[in-house]
Amino acid sequence: MGTPDFALPSFHALAKTEKLIAVVTQPDRPKGRKGVLTPPPLKLAATERDIPIFQPERLKRSPDLSDQLLNMHPDLIVVVAFGQILPERILKIPKYGCINVHASLLPKYRGAGPIQWALIRGEKETGVSTMQMDVGMDTGPMLLKRAMPIAPDETALTLTPKLAQLGAELLLETLALLKVDQLVLIPQDDHEATLAPPIKKGDGAVNWQSSAHEIYNHWRGLFPWPGLTTFFRTERWKLTAMRVGTEKGHQGKPGEILHLSEHGLEVAAGDGYIIITCLQPAGKREMRPVEYAAGHRIEAGAVLYSSESQSTEEGRLK
Repeated sequence: MGTPDFALPSFHALAKTEKLIAVVTQPDRPKGRKGVLTPPPLKLAATERDIPIFQPERLKRSPDLSDQLLNMHPDLIVVVAFGQILPERILKIPKYGCINVHASLLPKYRGAGPIQWALIRGEKETGVSTMQMDVGMDTGPMLLKRAMPIAPDETALTLTPKLAQLGAELLLETLALLKVDQLVLIPQDDHEATLAPPIKKGDGAVNWQSSAHEIYNHWRGLFPWPGLTTFFRTERWKLTAMRVGTEKGHQGKPGEILHLSEHGLEVAAGDGYIIITCLQPAGKREMRPVEYAAGHRIEAGAVLYSSESQSTEEGRLK
């Protein structure tokens, strides 16, 4: 059971070592501006291997699927970024239960967005865990864990495939121990748990009151989707590349444009400043700030805002 690209390394690893009798993934969804119905990555991979595919809208509302899986007599169900909580009736089907590959060092970052939230919170280390699933959200007993460092310039785009590969390796180690009855169940300490709720499009609004490092970490966690956004006058910018400014004594109110050069657009934060090196205006291509400035007036002292309503209100007051 899985859906996005993150599930593919585990799927291909299992396909080499085990007999896969079915794949359960999310339904095809509209994608892009034209809303083209697009299959999830795991469906495409399963199709290439002629593996039966099930795409329930909601597991809890799919009793027929439970019956079909029961009739297949699976030894094990492996879940990797599936996107739904498994009901108890499915958890009880396999002989050895359901094993989940989760992209965090449990019990930290339980939930759908562990990679993004680890970056947003400025963690220096993350990893993957395998666990025996129960009816809760990533609350089952842990099996194995593997840590890895997070580079200072790591983003969700670069970190996700690394953790996906690490997860596949850890899954094979977990199954090897399962086959010789040497897995040890380690209960999670709920007091140490942190949550990683799903990332929403609205989470991308930059908060200029935050420190430069907090804004940068926010950008790292949300790149490439949904991306960090701000408003210049009434135009929405998606900030596609940035770094933290290093000069001392660079002053300005949060969101104030300090300086524009070939190196980028310097903008004050609640503490320090960031340098926007690439931006994408709504409906346009990605460009450097100096390219944008060739057709738009950008002056020191102008202010970037978190929302269009803030930008519009400031313009009205002026």
